[in-house]
Formats: sequence, C-alpha cells, structure tokens
Amino acid sequence: MPIKIPNDLPAVKTLESENIFVMTETRAITQDIRPLRILILNLMPKKVETETQLARLLGNTPLQVEMELIHTKSHQSKNVAEDHLLAFYKTFDDVRDEKFDGMVITGAPVENMPFEEVEYWQELCEIMEWSKTHVHSTFHICWGAQAGLYYHYGIQKRQVPEKIFGVFPHVVEYKKSILFRGFDDVFYVPQSRHTTVDREDIEKIPELKILSSSKAGGVYAVSSKNGRQIFITGHSEYDPDTLKFEYDRDVSQGKPIKIPENYYPNDDPTKPPMVTWRGHANLLYSNWLNYFVYQSTPYDIKKVEAEK
Repeated sequence: MPIKIPNDLPAVKTLESENIFVMTETRAITQDIRPLRILILNLMPKKVETETQLARLLGNTPLQVEMELIHTKSHQSKNVAEDHLLAFYKTFDDVRDEKFDGMVITGAPVENMPFEEVEYWQELCEIMEWSKTHVHSTFHICWGAQAGLYYHYGIQKRQVPEKIFGVFPHVVEYKKSILFRGFDDVFYVPQSRHTTVDREDIEKIPELKILSSSKAGGVYAVSSKNGRQIFITGHSEYDPDTLKFEYDRDVSQGKPIKIPENYYPNDDPTKPPMVTWRGHANLLYSNWLNYFVYQSTPYDIKKVEAEK
C-alpha cells in the first residue's frame, strides 16, 4: 500500500524514482480506506532530506499511511525555504485538537546543550505531553529519544569522550521484542552523536525495557512496556551519503573528526560508502507501523486515549 503525502512535496519524485508507491492527496480521497495517520515533528535543519528519508521507510509497507508534517513555531529554521514550510508544514497549534495513530519525533543538532536551554524546549514538552493522550504510539529518534526519556522518565543524557560516529553492529537483547521480529543476530545502524543514555539509568525505571544495544553506542532501542513510547538512539533512516556529508562538512570546517567507522571501504573516504543498514531500517519501521500502530490503534481514531 502507498504512503499518502501532499501532491507537490519534493519527496514525491525521489520516492517514485525508487519504485516506492506514493499516493497523492487527490487520488487518496477517492479510496474508502482509513489510512494510518502519522504525524512527523521534524526538528532537523535539513527538513526536505529528513522528510524524504522518513517517507521512504513509512511508505515501504503494505499499509496506507497519511503523513502530516509539523515544525516548531518557537524556532526559525535557517536551512529550509519559508515557502516550503508554508506549503507543507503545520505547527502544533494547527493539530492540537486532532488525534493520530503514530508520531515520529526526529533528532536535532542540539545534543551538546542542556535540554532546558534549547530554544523550543517548552514547546516540545507540550507536544510530548499532548502525545500521551492524542497519539497511539510515538517513535523517538536520536536526540528526540534522549529528550523523550528525559521528559517522560527523568533520564539525563551523558556526554561521551569521543563522538560515536559510523555504522555499528547491534544485537537484539530482548529476544521476544516484536519490534525486532525478523532481525538477524547482528544488524547495522548509523550513529552520529556526542551523548548517550546510561543503561543503569534506564534499568531503574520499571516501565521501560531495553530492547537492543551495541558495544560502541550502548543502548539503541528502549520501549515502554505497552509500546506507546519507542526510543531509538540511532539513525536507521539515514541515506547512503548522510554520514559522508557530516564528515566532509567537519573536515572543511577544520573540526576534529575521525573517519566514520565501518562506512567507507578500507576506511578510504575517496570511495563510495557501503550501505549495510537499509534492509533492517525498512524492517524496523515496518514492524513499528504494523505491531505498535496498525494492530492496536482504534479504528475510530477519536478513541485514542491516554497511556494505560
């Protein structure tokens, strides 16, 4: 089944060229099917890139998905055209009276700042509180996961001595986790962060379960016991060249940065990167949509209620 996105969103051409079934709004309104309503809070500066990455994964399942994009009104994005925001994005005020089957909160390049010093922190807190009663399952990514763990459970992020940067092998710790159904014993995930969350802090919270981890990056996936809150510390949605862009950018700016691990053949940045995470990325999002959203969300979306 397709993903339904706005008619003229730049992601349409990209996804169609990759043979991902995209349904425009015009065609979708003629079908008598209730799609899953997925809200994307896009906190990334390169919004077009991020919305395309997420649409690619959300659209690669048998389920019909209706994607709604919002951005924070308390922060003025400098890396996306105002026309794009006006055409395709809403603010929280526009959707606060609506309910959604699922929500994705992206990462953001603010991890070295205390949460309370982030310009839009209060707005994000309001959205995360709202999600408990208006969203069936929320999927947090990277800094979004750290922010969610801090807001909902008081778990503080920790600075790491050296940036976790590369594509690392991960394992499933909780073998009964349906989020990782069909995963290999070892799977790869891109990581790019200066902070982490400590296992000991998570294990103190009875409502949380660690699902997956890696030696290099620590805890990777955490879930509330009922699956209403999912926290993912890595970037399975990354494009093949996302880490390359980050590496080249830092090198050009004279910043201390190591070659991303397990990314370039023989660690040679003149060669095209190796993509080793795409299959598991698709499976991760497919499992979330199927088991944590579609299989348990009420048919009448107005009946989405507070976490129980």
